[in-house]
Amino acid sequence: MTSSLHPVSSPETMARTIRRLGIVPFFSNRIPGYSIQDLTRPGCWFDGDEDPLGPWDWKIECLHEGDIAYGKFLFGGKAAFATVEWYRELMNWQRSRLSPDAEGERILAYLAENGSITIREVRTLLGVKKSAADAAMTRLQHQCRVVTGDITRVYRGPTLQYAGWQVSSFCMPEALFRKDEVPMAGFPGFPFAEDADPLRTDHSPDESLECLVDHILSVVPTASREDVVKMLR
Repeated sequence: MTSSLHPVSSPETMARTIRRLGIVPFFSNRIPGYSIQDLTRPGCWFDGDEDPLGPWDWKIECLHEGDIAYGKFLFGGKAAFATVEWYRELMNWQRSRLSPDAEGERILAYLAENGSITIREVRTLLGVKKSAADAAMTRLQHQCRVVTGDITRVYRGPTLQYAGWQVSSFCMPEALFRKDEVPMAGFPGFPFAEDADPLRTDHSPDESLECLVDHILSVVPTASREDVVKMLR
């Protein structure tokens, strides 16, 4: 892993790390050192010790930054972060090869009309149990057709204690990254016209894949090309 990274120890350092890497899995994986978990300072990972929440809670602030996507879009449907600059390349490639099924089309139609959806609403819409609703949303996130739109903390008990319980809502990437609403602070040296579509790329799907692979290998030179491609599938 690049030596310029500092350990994740706060929402601010977590957001900076995501921007530095461009795209990164949340949890440890087959590429050693390449995850938010691997880069988190000992004692800050949500393990019930010094800070029982850590990155699990800090991801909310990162999502609220406005230029960071969070969802299950790597390793076939595992949690990850990406700046819009790299999410759009992944979206370009994934959408070219993966299509929504009938359940996915119903969810996308709902989103087109209502803007966002929760797992509870997915269950009602499809008439399925939570596990099936989660699976349907994971497929859409893997396809880069749906992304986490917001995460709300849930406070429980007589003292309204927050113990890490959260409720997520989902939306289309086009709704999350709207024109004129993506902060320029997340793009050092990245040309971005104020009236441009943040999710538009001039690359072909295959070119987007190659850009992603080359970029990840530049920040994780110890990774193999094979493992990087597997991560992106």
